[in-house]
Amino acid sequence: MMKELRSEIEITASTRRVWEILTDFAGFPQWNPFIRRARGNLVEGERLDILMQPSGAKGMTFSPTVLKVETDRELRWIGHLFVPGLFDGEHIFTIEPLGTGRVRFTQREIFTGLLVPLLARMLDTDTQRGFEEMNNALKARAEQTAA
Repeated sequence: MMKELRSEIEITASTRRVWEILTDFAGFPQWNPFIRRARGNLVEGERLDILMQPSGAKGMTFSPTVLKVETDRELRWIGHLFVPGLFDGEHIFTIEPLGTGRVRFTQREIFTGLLVPLLARMLDTDTQRGFEEMNNALKARAEQTAA
């Protein structure tokens, strides 16, 4: 059982600027309407402390493991609800250069596990909305401070 969510946005800023905002976990409470808290070291194999709370929905705290850190390009982590195989989510952020001072930011998550069918509606509404709200907020912050 697998489900993928995806949201992308074009941002007028450098890959470096978008990466700096995305990886500045201490700054998340100031601008991020979806990932309200993120703590930990962005080192492959390390565990993070994440609080995701889309607007109008209950929050969920989890401790994903960092899978990939490619500066200015890609960040991946995987989290599990209780035990692997029940409800797993691999979250992927990518920054793709589109030319001078422009990037495409993509946020995806691949959900697998036994509970995916039961949680599909919540993923399609609340989680998808959270992706879009975060992408828009990241764009606004990056473009506001791009100078």
